[in-house]
Amino acid sequence: MQYRVEGLVIRSIDYGEGNKIVTLLTNTQGKAGVIIRGAKKAKSRHGSLAQLFTHGEFIFFRNTGLGTLTHGEIIESHHVLREGLELTAYASYAAELTDRALQEEEAGAYVFEQLKSCFAALQEGKDPEIIIQLYEIKILELTGYAPDFETCASCGNVVGSMALSARAGGVLCSRCSYRDPQALQLTDGALKLLRLYRRMDMRRMGQVQVKPETKKLLKQAMRQLMDTHVGLNLKSRSFLDQLDKYTME
Repeated sequence: MQYRVEGLVIRSIDYGEGNKIVTLLTNTQGKAGVIIRGAKKAKSRHGSLAQLFTHGEFIFFRNTGLGTLTHGEIIESHHVLREGLELTAYASYAAELTDRALQEEEAGAYVFEQLKSCFAALQEGKDPEIIIQLYEIKILELTGYAPDFETCASCGNVVGSMALSARAGGVLCSRCSYRDPQALQLTDGALKLLRLYRRMDMRRMGQVQVKPETKKLLKQAMRQLMDTHVGLNLKSRSFLDQLDKYTME
């Protein structure tokens, strides 16, 4: 059967001497594995379609298993994301997280639009840490672990200071924070941003200015949530951690 899809390349590996297998996040067919024959050859018509982060139209035949590309056109190459170490690291994390965290039935049109917007925001020079934190929230939502930052997970209180309890899947008020010794105390600024993250669609993301200390706290919060509920050992995240250490030295 022939498929015509709009897709983002979230994984690309060598296959044989001159071919590549790409994993596409598509707008209509979930995730799809497609062989691009001759992609590694210098004069390949479709070599550029096999590059990570590429947004394009892909036409492929598939009966069972992998499809085989017959034609394709680039919509946005996202070459900027492959040219700088920091942007490549953040975009690679978003791509690998999408590939590893989402099952086929979870990879629908919504996450396609969110990842497309994530790549676009990175390319436009918006704060990569904020972009990735916002995207992580979307992944938590899609995997069924959407955190509740509005009300205390224990008593339903909505006022006063709050601490993040990844174990409880949300926040605990000052009266209930004793229930989780690992709960992370949030500042008012961090709590407001986490609530904003939950409501915001990445397609409408503007410029968000965040103080360094708030950004650090948000990173701790998101790390706890991702480790507790997604729990994936991702090479791209390890590289991001190494990059952070290098830039802090």
